[in-house]
Amino acid sequence: MGYNGVILRKSISINKIYSIHYFEYMSDFSFEGETHDFWEFLCVDKGEVNVTAGSETTTLKRGDIAFHQPNEFHSVQATGKIAPNLVVISFHCEDEAMAFFCGKTLKIDETERNILASIIIEARRCFDCRLDDPYLQNMPRKRPDMFGAEQLICLYLEHLLIHLIRRYSNPLALQKEIAKAEIPKSTKSKSDAEIFSRVTDYLALRIAAAVSIEQICRDNLVGRSQLQKIFKERCGMGIIEYFTLLKINAAKEMIRTGHLNFTQISEQLGYSSIHYFSRQFKKSTGMTPSEYALSIKAMAEGSF
Repeated sequence: MGYNGVILRKSISINKIYSIHYFEYMSDFSFEGETHDFWEFLCVDKGEVNVTAGSETTTLKRGDIAFHQPNEFHSVQATGKIAPNLVVISFHCEDEAMAFFCGKTLKIDETERNILASIIIEARRCFDCRLDDPYLQNMPRKRPDMFGAEQLICLYLEHLLIHLIRRYSNPLALQKEIAKAEIPKSTKSKSDAEIFSRVTDYLALRIAAAVSIEQICRDNLVGRSQLQKIFKERCGMGIIEYFTLLKINAAKEMIRTGHLNFTQISEQLGYSSIHYFSRQFKKSTGMTPSEYALSIKAMAEGSF
């Protein structure tokens, strides 16, 4: 008896991307709005923004995702309180299942957050442009690009949309299904996860201080080699490099908020001098604090 293959049905199919952006906005950023004949969603990674869809305006905070259907007017305005970070992705899709997202503002979970991060990573691998220019309308391909990057973007995006529909259509059933499928973690991996979580919380609370590896280990009752190994495995960098990046990201947010000058930011983050702060900032971002501020201002004004 011969085998009969099964042609798999696709509930959601995406074959064209118009934009994939990760924006770091100024706290007073305002985008007057637009309409276009394809789908777009905006997800708040940090801070908050006011989003207008049609005639309705909603304040979105961290983890909120809002969908704009084709030909719907939409605009974005920062609230002036916190400089927001946003993921904005636009794409073509004509499947009936997309009707679920019409007029929807949802809250993403950890799985969906990781999928979004994967889309951004793959976009950097296959498109030869900055992803933080809000006025970019074309995304030229890299030559050569990384094998499979474009297909992964498509798969991740379809996964994100399907996951959202399943979770919001029948959340209890999905939770039970995930619980059954989960493989029990080993005692070691659970312990490593607890240490990583404890130490990252510890560092976030001490972002204004200067701490050494010895102090981190002593205060968290963990060995130096174990701690370094955990951070290398989980985020690809050492503990001090992670802490430096935490400070630089905080500095970028302070610069975009515009309430403090560079000296004040340097002092608030526990740097010994403005010169050392500037060197660390440039080492991490490729720009001095002044150059970063000017580039963000230029993008906000559309002259980047």
